[in-house]
Amino acid sequence: MNKPHKTGMARLWELAFRKKALIIASCVFSAAGVAVSFVPFIAVYYIIRELAVHFAGAGTVGNLDTESMMRLGWLAFGGAAGAVLLNFIALACSHLAAFSTLYRLKLEFMRHIAALPLGFHTDNSTGKLRKIADENIEKLEGFIAHQLPDLVGSVAMPVVTLVILFVFDWRLGIVSLVPILLSYLIQSLAFSNKNARIFVNKYQDSLEEMNNAAVEYVRGISVVKAFNQTIYSFRKFYETIKDYGGFCLNYTMTFEIFMELFMAVISHVYLFLMPAIIFLSGRAADYGAFALIAVFYLIFSVSLPATFTKLMYVAQNGKMILNGIERMDEVLDERPLPETASPKTVTEYPVSFEHVTFTYNGEGETTAIQDVSFTARQGEITALVGPSGGGKSTLAHLIPRFYDIAGGAVKIGGTDIRDMASDYLMSIVSFVFQDVFLFKQSILDNILIGNKNATREEAVAAAKAAQCHEFIEALPRGYDTVIGTKNVHLSGGERQRLVIARAVLKNAPIVVLDEATAFADPENERKIQKAFESLMKDKTVIIIAHRLSTVRGADKIVVIDNGLVVEEGVHGELVSAGGRYSRMWERYSGTLNWNLMRSA
Repeated sequence: MNKPHKTGMARLWELAFRKKALIIASCVFSAAGVAVSFVPFIAVYYIIRELAVHFAGAGTVGNLDTESMMRLGWLAFGGAAGAVLLNFIALACSHLAAFSTLYRLKLEFMRHIAALPLGFHTDNSTGKLRKIADENIEKLEGFIAHQLPDLVGSVAMPVVTLVILFVFDWRLGIVSLVPILLSYLIQSLAFSNKNARIFVNKYQDSLEEMNNAAVEYVRGISVVKAFNQTIYSFRKFYETIKDYGGFCLNYTMTFEIFMELFMAVISHVYLFLMPAIIFLSGRAADYGAFALIAVFYLIFSVSLPATFTKLMYVAQNGKMILNGIERMDEVLDERPLPETASPKTVTEYPVSFEHVTFTYNGEGETTAIQDVSFTARQGEITALVGPSGGGKSTLAHLIPRFYDIAGGAVKIGGTDIRDMASDYLMSIVSFVFQDVFLFKQSILDNILIGNKNATREEAVAAAKAAQCHEFIEALPRGYDTVIGTKNVHLSGGERQRLVIARAVLKNAPIVVLDEATAFADPENERKIQKAFESLMKDKTVIIIAHRLSTVRGADKIVVIDNGLVVEEGVHGELVSAGGRYSRMWERYSGTLNWNLMRSA
């Protein structure tokens, strides 16, 4: 049982302080930088005071203490340079911590989703997961690298400010404190606003929907262009863009009044000071000294807006970051399929389904597989046929345990697959999907996915067995050609054979072929069928096919309809039985003579 995640700010701090030493160092240097940044203001004040006192007494520059003035000037320069240097060190520490945290967090996230069952990926879109991995986690990096030092500086500033303000004149210090507290109050009201909290969730939902629609639009761009459609005709994408824009506008309008009030208060501290200065000047015992202090407060007030504006943006982005972390944690809280404490291995590889029942999305949903029982024997080809949506692919996905079943057992060699380690189970099952996916890597790297420990010679031998050596050698760089580079085009059949080469190289004792020739032309289908001969030799083979001619010679044909086994046998027996398979074969045979004809 995994320890539950912390929530809210506690979770943000937990992630931010993964590199504790670097973060603490960044915070210390950031606070020191803020303190040192006030030195120039104090030095300038003493320079002005020295000039004012001297001219008031002597009226000339002859007796001016130039050495003291130079020291104050260098002090001001040193304070400004020191503040820059300290801030640079603070940012260097925070960036090192941020990049390290980002690297580890992304790695953990990707490893976690790779370990989750296929059902999770079916229920969650690519756009949503991409947004979490690329944007939500990236925002955390921005928080650690930039906003955390800013936050520390923004907290340290009022402390240093209070010390300085109360040292020179506690009365003007109190007056200067009023707009600072008022600005904090305005920020608190803004971010505790119910509409703002609701918006953050809707904003993230809208952004995810827009990402999903964008991915779908790009994938379907060939259809859009083929039918001469514009982006506006792709309604889902267009609507998600409008929704996203509407949420952003509403969010902006929600904060409009608070933003204006905040900027008005923090940018005009002098408006609070002037009435107090006028009032106190008439009661000052030493008018000249008080005037100099008043000038200092007016100069000092100019430095306040920059840091407090930073604080506002830190608070605003913090809301977004917290929401993004919550969505990341929702995925991290998804649990992989449970592993057995005492994993077993097998020496024989027949696959048997024993009264298997399976339901998608947990209880209460439609049952996809109901009390299915059959055995695929080792060294034989077992074909699963039936209408679309009948449960053929679902059964195939249960063999490598992409999902856990609700009842019964799936066994390999008489051992329940739930009693096997996941890595071991995947090592004894090769799965060739209908949808071919090749990585944007070299041809060789794509084949070696089947077995990372294989040599180049073994990969080439697998490619030859899969009938793809000839077209690979014709590519610009042969096996080192990177898929997706300019002028590198592979047909559907060629891509399918590369996937088969992976499975040949893996040499697993169980092979599952899910509609592997569905989109192949006759020439490529012949080559793919020949490739299958090498792949299937002495294996437990389970084939899913709509083309009944593909499975005519199978050792066993299992007919699946509505999640049930309705027939089982060999081709001749099933055709003679006059049942479901016989009707399917009759319809299939009729389509072989179908052709396009112009109506009379």
